[in-house]
Amino acid sequence: MIAMKYARNNAKNHAKHFKIGVLLSSILVLNGCVNLAPKYERPNSPVQGSFGNQAVGATTAEDIAKLDWRSVFTDPALQKTIALALDNNRDLRVAMLNIEKARAQYRIQRAEMFPSVDASATQTRAKTRSGNSSSISQSAEFSVGFTSWELDLFGRLKNEKDETLETYFATAETQRSTRMSLIAEVAGDWLNIVSYQQQLAVAQQTLASQEKTMQLTYAKYKEGISSAMDYEEIKTSVDSARADIASYKSELAQAKNELDLVVGTKVPNDYLPPANADFDQVRLANIQSNLDSSVLLNHPDVLYAEHTLKSANADIGAARAAFFPSISLTASAGRASDDLAGLFNAATGVWSFAPSISVPIFNAGELKATLDSSKIQKNIYVAQYELAIQTAFNDVANALAAREYIQQQMTAQQDLVKSSARYYLLATARYKEGVDDYLTALTAQRTFYTAQQNLISLQLEEATNRVTLYKVLGGGADAKSSQDASTDAKNQQSDS
Repeated sequence: MIAMKYARNNAKNHAKHFKIGVLLSSILVLNGCVNLAPKYERPNSPVQGSFGNQAVGATTAEDIAKLDWRSVFTDPALQKTIALALDNNRDLRVAMLNIEKARAQYRIQRAEMFPSVDASATQTRAKTRSGNSSSISQSAEFSVGFTSWELDLFGRLKNEKDETLETYFATAETQRSTRMSLIAEVAGDWLNIVSYQQQLAVAQQTLASQEKTMQLTYAKYKEGISSAMDYEEIKTSVDSARADIASYKSELAQAKNELDLVVGTKVPNDYLPPANADFDQVRLANIQSNLDSSVLLNHPDVLYAEHTLKSANADIGAARAAFFPSISLTASAGRASDDLAGLFNAATGVWSFAPSISVPIFNAGELKATLDSSKIQKNIYVAQYELAIQTAFNDVANALAAREYIQQQMTAQQDLVKSSARYYLLATARYKEGVDDYLTALTAQRTFYTAQQNLISLQLEEATNRVTLYKVLGGGADAKSSQDASTDAKNQQSDS
């Protein structure tokens, strides 16, 4: 009899557990089975299909976005400076922290799709008195359950999760864009130092040459061969060169301070360009002719705009779901006993199941206005996405256009430097021989000096154009600092 009774109770328990299992399975199947978000379609590109450029660097294209920055910036000192900036730049640090914040917000939003399970235990003792007698009663209860778990029947929670996820992705693209811009800015500031060093060297060489000429002119003046006018003319040229040297020293010091600011810490002297550095420390990335504009779709700024657009798309789904009823479940199960010692022995099983439903009836048009706002916001993001592509296209087109003509400028300027140098030598020789006055030699010297300085500026522009091409095509966005590997490993563990 005891065995039969036990078997019947066991069968009842199995049946009860089976029903509960079927109920929970049905809830999980229904949860999120409808998604009211519109199907996402990427907007058409608002720019032409290719740049129509000539080949740059080579006839075969490289995937510049995946090109390691060390293969573009080849100078060891420049590489150390860029690596130092990746570890210390404050803008990049803020961008990294924003990613951590967005990741945490996504995990919070994702957690709302699952029930929150809590355990609670209570014990009460009470004393009652009736006349001359009194009694003490006690009870204990332990239960496990979840509170206010919303069934995501119409995808509101899922769309809110997707919206947060796309926001997280957009934040990550902001960080990539910051990293890309940082590398280009560090390289540009480093090249500026090279430029000022070369301009300072030219000014110092010019001053040394003019001082010799001034000494010769002064000797001629003392002997009555030259006039005081000749001496004063050369002296004004010497004073002008001295002023240029002071100016270039000031500009050089400010350029070094600017580099320190961008890097985020004091740049060691052995990281700075050596005195004999030139502009050949930046390799020109290979870009094929008639480059396809679809390469811009992977540009960080364009991807940021697209993830923002996807976020708005999911927000429409959440706004639509608000028109439908929401169902929440509160349930718990446990044991209760008259005393704590018997809670897990002779206790009575207790449970509760309290579903609730909320149906929007009247809200003065709030839900409709919210939906309209979400749709308008999506249209705004569509326009911003198209603008991001147009801006990226314009940046690349301008850099390629400058690339196609800058070599012609360089060749012409180099020829000008050579011809003005010959003219200066001839004019100086004629002055020393007394054939011409010093005004002709002075004019020739100033022409030569200006041509040299302009050539240095043009060389800086050409080298900066290499950096710009690498940047505007997405290069350097995935550059890694010395801290990134450990950070990525931690993030993977936290997201898994």
